[in-house]
Amino acid sequence: MSVYSRPVVMLLTGLLSLTVSIAVLNTLVPLWLSHESLPTWQIGLVGSSYFTGNLVGTLLAGTLIKRVGFNRSYHFSCVLFAVATLGLGLTIDFGSWLLCRFVAGVACALVWVVVESALMRRGTIRTRGQLLAAYMMVYYMGTVIGQLLLSGVSTALMSVLPWVTALMIVAVLPLLFNRIDGQGTESPRAPVWPMLLRRNARLGINGCIISGVVLGSLYGLMPLYLSHQGLSDGKVGYWMALLVSAGIVGQWPVGRLADRFGRLMILRVQVFMVIIGSLSMLSDAAMVPALFLLGCSGFTLYPVAMSWACEKVPTHELVAMNQALLLSYTIGSLAGPSMTAILMQRYSDQWLFVIISGVALIYLVMLLRKADRHHTPVTTA
Repeated sequence: MSVYSRPVVMLLTGLLSLTVSIAVLNTLVPLWLSHESLPTWQIGLVGSSYFTGNLVGTLLAGTLIKRVGFNRSYHFSCVLFAVATLGLGLTIDFGSWLLCRFVAGVACALVWVVVESALMRRGTIRTRGQLLAAYMMVYYMGTVIGQLLLSGVSTALMSVLPWVTALMIVAVLPLLFNRIDGQGTESPRAPVWPMLLRRNARLGINGCIISGVVLGSLYGLMPLYLSHQGLSDGKVGYWMALLVSAGIVGQWPVGRLADRFGRLMILRVQVFMVIIGSLSMLSDAAMVPALFLLGCSGFTLYPVAMSWACEKVPTHELVAMNQALLLSYTIGSLAGPSMTAILMQRYSDQWLFVIISGVALIYLVMLLRKADRHHTPVTTA
């Protein structure tokens, strides 16, 4: 039977529509607030409220899935996201936008946990890498499409909200007539916090934290680094598109290789490539291959680390493990840019790549130290 069954294809189709909306809003919300002359600290708090919502949504997802199942949880999340987005059009007020972006963050986290958990349940040890690679490809493709749309449409608030909200509603349609197996009601719900302490899944959990630090720093601070190098806004967009495109290109082969040769070896290669890419940026090497290497390895780290951890737990604990992994990733994506930004401001912009290579080196040591204690997925099967 094909890895990409009808429910999987429908699920990824809906995710693509949602991801375009997420990318558009994440870019335009701070710009809209800036145009209204809100102070920088308020704009920053509105941005932080979205990520705080991600944390809360991650913790709530397991209970929601247990009570109403995957399909209804997905539908509820899409509708909640649409309502929160429409709320932005009522008034441009700091308090109301803070609440709307928090609710949007909750809805997005619910969607991610539902989709990731559903894919883990649909897949096997031999196919999960391919499914997660497809998931990440769709996510990054939606991000790129969303950014490209901004260059060809009006970015006024009341012009964007209607079609962005429409995309969220369209995302509900693919799963109206396609049921995701394993609704989660046949076994007790596993708690989230013990998942973070599982010794046999620690490498996967640590990998998600490291991935959050790497991707959070690249997303949040790479544009600042490029701008300080004297590049125009158009050039910065070009280099960021190259970075994300490299992540898209790497997803499929990395997923297949992880399924065939095991997560451990692929994780070690990926982390080594992150270090090489970061050192290349520090050494003023050719930026095209350096950024391509960094994007190809850094953006593929999360799905491989996730599949490593998920293969260590039974099926009824997959939702809880996905919550724990997304929580780990979110914590890393919040802590990484904050720490790196302080060092960049105090010392130099080069610290962006020092931090990325440093945390990658720490993770590589973990992988090498415990290499002889873990079996590959194929061997286990």
